[in-house]
Amino acid sequence: MIIAVDFDGTIVRHEYPKIGKPNLFAFETLKALQKQGHRLILWTYRAGKELDDAVEFCKEHGIEFYAVNKNYPEEEFDETISRKIYADIYIDDRNIGGFPGWSVIWKLINENIPFKNEDFFDIKPVQQESFKDKFIKLFK
Repeated sequence: MIIAVDFDGTIVRHEYPKIGKPNLFAFETLKALQKQGHRLILWTYRAGKELDDAVEFCKEHGIEFYAVNKNYPEEEFDETISRKIYADIYIDDRNIGGFPGWSVIWKLINENIPFKNEDFFDIKPVQQESFKDKFIKLFK
């Protein structure tokens, strides 16, 4: 699989523009995913020196990405093409429901568990109003 991974708040604690401390199990999980043959793409807001620092920080912790803010290493940025990265999975602290943690991500990927926010976060599903109830309200 191709897995796009955010940096700030996901691999490390969010202290942008500084580099925060690594999140618990982040590098261990990423190394294990690479060992399984997954392609990891660093997908981050960072650019320039801040991006170079993040890439170097990851290298120092044993992770070299397949690509950085690109779909593949040779891709050249072109303003006529979307910068959106293609991936099978996107791991980001800005997901709806927040970041579930690396141990949950590992289980989701390796144990084929379908992800439902309410299973991992304190979220109660909203009760949907029936068509009948909506229709009746129209005439009240």
